[in-house]
Amino acid sequence: MSSPSRRLQTKPVITCLKTFLISYSLIFWLTGVILLAVGVWGKVSLEAYFSVAVEKSTNAPYVLIGTGAIIVIFGLFGCFATCRGSPWMLKLYAMFLTLVFLAELVAGISGFLFRHEIKEILKTTYEDAVNNYNGTNARSDAVDTIQRNLKCCGVQNYTDWGPTEYFEMNGIPKSCCKSPNHCTTDALRNMTKAAGEVYPTGCISLVTTVMESNLGIIAGISFGIAFFQLIGIFLACCLSRYITNNQYEMV
Repeated sequence: MSSPSRRLQTKPVITCLKTFLISYSLIFWLTGVILLAVGVWGKVSLEAYFSVAVEKSTNAPYVLIGTGAIIVIFGLFGCFATCRGSPWMLKLYAMFLTLVFLAELVAGISGFLFRHEIKEILKTTYEDAVNNYNGTNARSDAVDTIQRNLKCCGVQNYTDWGPTEYFEMNGIPKSCCKSPNHCTTDALRNMTKAAGEVYPTGCISLVTTVMESNLGIIAGISFGIAFFQLIGIFLACCLSRYITNNQYEMV
């Protein structure tokens, strides 16, 4: 049992640590909200790009949304544990922060190491989406969305539509048209006439650029949040140790 004078000396230290940890937990809670927002934004803004890369809709945005929701909950738990001054709750909070740190670090490193493979897979799957375009399924809708939004046509250029079955029956998709209202079916079925009506730039270079820039933002946020966990782990462990060693309890 520590002496009263020792407890009086350590009380300001514990109070200071609790203040810092509560502030950290509130910021940690805010990062959860940011991840939630990034996940929702990724689902809305990048859905078309993910759709051409996989046969089914990707779960990546939902992972971000789920992670953000869990961080929000544990951020509030961290505030509660700090206010209560419970050593076991603080240790549980530190363990959770450690798991989040390791998971985000592994995910970030994996994405960085395999970024070139991801680009190659994206190129291959986009070519497949164009070759199997039928104008009705989800991947076809994704191709149309990309062509309209990025103002591009085909993989390398509009001539990539020539060998496709869709071109034989319908011509180049209208999503390639610079001005859909002035783009006739006759022009879309003729490569020579289509040259002046459709976007001349291919989509794959633009798609990879958009994906790299947006994934770079997501990766940067993830790395920042990952290393931010180290501060919380340190504060939670220190506070738990001080409370345990000095048998300090909040009233």
